[in-house]
Amino acid sequence: MTTQHQRSARTHVRFGLVALTAAVVLAIAPAGARETTTAKAMRDAATAFLAALDKDQKAQTTFEFTSPERENWFYTPVPRKGLAYFAMTDAQRAAAVALLKTGMSAKGFQKIENIRGLESVLYEIEGDAGKKPDWDGKPHRFPDRYLFTIFGTPSATEPWGWRFEGHHISQNWTVVSGTAIASSPQFFGTNPAEVREGPKKGTRVLAAEEDLARTLLTSLDEKQRTAAMISAEAPKDLLSTNQHKADRLPDTGLAYTALTSGQQQALWKLIEEYAFAQTASIGQARIAEIKKDGTDKIHFAWMGVADKGGPHYYRVQGAHFAIEYDNTQNNNNHIHAVWRDYDGDFGRDILEEHYKASHGSSAPGRQ
Repeated sequence: MTTQHQRSARTHVRFGLVALTAAVVLAIAPAGARETTTAKAMRDAATAFLAALDKDQKAQTTFEFTSPERENWFYTPVPRKGLAYFAMTDAQRAAAVALLKTGMSAKGFQKIENIRGLESVLYEIEGDAGKKPDWDGKPHRFPDRYLFTIFGTPSATEPWGWRFEGHHISQNWTVVSGTAIASSPQFFGTNPAEVREGPKKGTRVLAAEEDLARTLLTSLDEKQRTAAMISAEAPKDLLSTNQHKADRLPDTGLAYTALTSGQQQALWKLIEEYAFAQTASIGQARIAEIKKDGTDKIHFAWMGVADKGGPHYYRVQGAHFAIEYDNTQNNNNHIHAVWRDYDGDFGRDILEEHYKASHGSSAPGRQ
């Protein structure tokens, strides 16, 4: 863990909600609006999952919606709150998977399964056999140490949230009034980025995230590349790390308006690879919001080496969202990739609008 990671992990951020404009959401609906299909699917699946748990498991899984734990996300193998796959019966696990599939597309769910599978690869690479177990009695690299956490009570009228998290995966959803869903931070990582030996040799779980960006980069002419490549040195990790509220990154790099039509299409393919890891309705809302904000706000920036195999980083940033990708660790074979919503991580924007519309006041935590 880097020093910056350690600082962020130690920081205790008081739960607060900030008045911001609506972003990656299914738009806020007027009072009395019907619950959306996706929100209902999440509520029904979460309710069924909780009903399958015994008293102790439920206590382990659930937190108050206003708990600071809701924003305590991370992507390294650290102790986490929630109920892990390994602590579930087959029936409970089936209910948990059904919940997860309400938030992820088929492609996104497969990324999750493939990332979990890399834990077995790391178990062999790092020689975990015979080592002292971790805090939960399981090996350090363990594909069933992925946890579900529910915040608040699944509801069609009141805010609630849920999280699926473990090594190299953090997926966070906030559901407000059954009519709006926030779905960030969204994190995927892979180590190895490419499996280079053993039965899974050649596996590249996040191949599209790397290849689509490099395809765009290599299509640039000299002037465009000069604008896009903002540093010859790549950062050691994502610049936003696991901050509860990400600071906006500089609007540097190559502007969307400076791309040719074909290059713009290539950039959209990259954005959509991230957006549609979520279920279709959420992905569509993300794309619609970006276009509503204005494509002229989008910039593509690259840091590090252009050729495959070298240390590299890129980001795509718009008016309210940022995609960050970094591959510098473990001899440039270790990917971190995230979607952040500057206004709406953990639903800050839609929660503020909800409390003002429904309760005539700002959200809890505001002065």
